[in-house]
Amino acid sequence: MSGGIDSSVAAVLLHEQGYEVVGMTMKTWDYASAGGSKKETGCCSLDSINDARQIAVELGFPHFIIDIRDEFGDFVINNFTDEYLAGRTPNPCVLCNTHIKWDALLRRADQLGCQFIATGHYANVRHEDGRYVVSKGLDENKDQSYALWGVSQESLARTLFPLGGMRKTEIYDEARRRGFTELVNKPESYEICFIPDNDYRGFLKRRVEGLEARVAGGQFVLRDGTVVGKHEGYPFYTIGQRKGLGIALGFPAYVTEIRPDTNQVVLGNFEDLASTTTVVGKLNMGKYASLEGRGLVPSTTKIRYNHDGAAAFLEQIGDKIYAYFEEPVHAVTPGQAAVFYEGNDVLGGGWIERHVISDPATQATALAGSAF
Repeated sequence: MSGGIDSSVAAVLLHEQGYEVVGMTMKTWDYASAGGSKKETGCCSLDSINDARQIAVELGFPHFIIDIRDEFGDFVINNFTDEYLAGRTPNPCVLCNTHIKWDALLRRADQLGCQFIATGHYANVRHEDGRYVVSKGLDENKDQSYALWGVSQESLARTLFPLGGMRKTEIYDEARRRGFTELVNKPESYEICFIPDNDYRGFLKRRVEGLEARVAGGQFVLRDGTVVGKHEGYPFYTIGQRKGLGIALGFPAYVTEIRPDTNQVVLGNFEDLASTTTVVGKLNMGKYASLEGRGLVPSTTKIRYNHDGAAAFLEQIGDKIYAYFEEPVHAVTPGQAAVFYEGNDVLGGGWIERHVISDPATQATALAGSAF
């Protein structure tokens, strides 16, 4: 229970359905240590914790606060900084779901003798052919299945998503009907929980001692190696970025590549961001245990959370999946998650390792299965 409307309504619905509910709020981050300028807000703030507890008190079920700041910091925060220093763009929310929240909740559930854990995610899970399958929530505008690709089969077996068959408007209606007007009026938070001011550059500078001096004065270059300017340091840029570059080249310039070894940021035009193939590793498979041996598997592949998804053929070779897109996609970003769908069902996902920019003839060869 984060104190927001979704997890609160999820708890209320389960309580009314006769479940013996225990509310848990996770303290993942200490804002004081972030050093940012924004007032403490979001799921870890004292106000949010109190809001979650108030719901539990009103409905008469227990509520606990779980302090997981150490394990969150050791894993999620360190990964966040390490990925930027490696020239990649991390996705801490997916990582937290996969390795922190579910594990932490299940450990406490076991201690309390609880059979299931439940969250306010807009997604569904079902058991089919011996596998637990995550699928999209009914409200596609709020669907969060992308962020759940990494949850293990063992964890999904004990997971409930009470809001999966509901739309956001229905959630507001349910809260109003029960008199929880403060939840309806409460603004939702979309920032990374440990960067409430949305200034990830400032966070990195405060987190990594001497970073500014270490990376200052790097080169902006074009794909052919031509130096066109100086930048503030490669960790402060992401693939596809256009705004905030501080350079004028006579055409709309985008970050197309980050080279941490040489502290270079490669610029190009929008078409230079086009990719036909992406290589995905550290897989977690969902609907099927593996795609290996199935040949080219059609899918819709999302390369970031707010991506609509693109038609792609998947080929699993060992512990990698190669996604061959029917049409080029733009700004494939190493460090982000690629999630593969069969209709509404999550086939699986993994972390983008690299992408390939190729012409149509090369793509045709890839689809024949011989490019790699």
